[in-house]
Amino acid sequence: MPKIVTVEQMHMLESEAFSCGVSYDHMMEMAGSAVFEHICERITDVPSKSFVVVTGPGNNGGDGFVVARLLAASGASVNVFTINTTDNNADNQQKALLAGATVITPEDDYEMETYIREIRRANVFIDAIFGTGARVPLKSVAAKMLRIASVELDGREVLRVAVDCPSGLDCDTGVVDDNTLYADVSITFGAAKIGQLIFPGANAVGELVLADIGWPSDLSALDSIQLNLASGADVGSMIPERSRDSHKGTFGTALVVAGSINYSGAAYLAAAGAYRVGAGLVTVAVPGIIHGIVASQLPEATYIILPSDMGVISDSGVSILRQAFEKVDSLLLGPGWGTERPTADFIHGIFSSVQDDVSGGIGFAVKSKGNTNAEFDIVQLPPTVVDADGLRLLADLPEWYLRLPENSILTPHPGEMAFLTGLSIDDIQSDRIGMASRFAAEWGHIIVLKGAFTVVATPEGDVSVNPFATSALACAGTGDVLAGVIAGLLAQGMQPYQAAIVGTFLHGLAGTIALSEVGTTASVLASDVLDMTSKAISSVMSRVDYRP
Repeated sequence: MPKIVTVEQMHMLESEAFSCGVSYDHMMEMAGSAVFEHICERITDVPSKSFVVVTGPGNNGGDGFVVARLLAASGASVNVFTINTTDNNADNQQKALLAGATVITPEDDYEMETYIREIRRANVFIDAIFGTGARVPLKSVAAKMLRIASVELDGREVLRVAVDCPSGLDCDTGVVDDNTLYADVSITFGAAKIGQLIFPGANAVGELVLADIGWPSDLSALDSIQLNLASGADVGSMIPERSRDSHKGTFGTALVVAGSINYSGAAYLAAAGAYRVGAGLVTVAVPGIIHGIVASQLPEATYIILPSDMGVISDSGVSILRQAFEKVDSLLLGPGWGTERPTADFIHGIFSSVQDDVSGGIGFAVKSKGNTNAEFDIVQLPPTVVDADGLRLLADLPEWYLRLPENSILTPHPGEMAFLTGLSIDDIQSDRIGMASRFAAEWGHIIVLKGAFTVVATPEGDVSVNPFATSALACAGTGDVLAGVIAGLLAQGMQPYQAAIVGTFLHGLAGTIALSEVGTTASVLASDVLDMTSKAISSVMSRVDYRP
């Protein structure tokens, strides 16, 4: 998978690539070519268009001159405005001039009248001032030129392109300078930068496109970086193959324990999500009071009827459920349960201690890794996903994380993560990658911290970030779909970390496709995301590009 790096790590990667024979000039040429090619994909009839390119004195400015040269050579009108009278890009500047670009220095346009005039007639504005080299706050000419561009481009349909990242974005922290020009698309090179995936910086980036600049794939510095960006190509390669001579048993059985009288839809959405990603059989354990509702929506499933108390699962269902564990390949606990006392007793019964286990002593004793001398009767569970109310109820048990199978998948949203950790939502959101990594290691399980740029973290320190951030997924029920999708992938034999990566990516992509179908984020429903899961799978399998 592509890496996500700090600015320091980026410099190390470039340096190692250079030592392996990839010159900085070659990297610059590939970077500029990638920007040019992306513009040509998005803009029709490039030779008839007008471009403004603003360049800085460093490598980012050099990239900008390469873009200017290629655009001018194609016949486009290109005006390059530099923020310095002299810089380190004389050779690339001369090549751009020879190709037909016009280069204007601050001395040539002291009042910036030409700059303003050309912006007003431009079809595309290209920011190639600082890239990862920005120091906030921006000063002098750069700040003034970006401020003018923001005013002049406001309300106009001009494509705003950032080379590597918008100037004024701190690529380590996501902090954005007040003068930064927010981009429609940022073409970044070699690896994503961590600040591009942290708000408010992510808003300034717009669509993030990762471009190859010729690094060897075996750079040793890449191996030491554990932070990854999930990609469609990688996800497509992870999806289980489906041979022509397979049968339903080939693709496993997922057991979805979900629903209550108030949340019957959660059971349907989760179970259907497991089916949509290819589980051979989905068994749904629901309180009897909602069985008819769910079964009428999903006749393909088989059902286990659980006892209920006031419309929620009750603890007398523990022995019934335990009989099913040996017959299934994955288990999902939590969607739509509610947090009433009978259901709390139910989950406590599943994960009860040796001293109070009343269901026959299934399992074996394991000593706590914490500071107590507690021993727990660990039920032999299939690969497990715990979601929603299941997390809140499970967390009431002392050292709850020791009672789960190793590498269980926990899928909290920020509020649930705050509940599990005792921290505030602001604490969680201010360092999503750090928090997911910290508690994955502390609890010994895989954390799927949902939200914009969903984070998947393992106890071993591997982290994957989902590239999707859309309010199309900000509605009730989408989390149930995601939990079911992950459970469905586990049922097919995927390893937990892979299942979490693939599940979150397909879910984010399905939300993006649903948005393109519905037309507005406000109208996307969880059932729309569910319905678009098949298109998401088709997309990653065929490498079709659905842009967020």
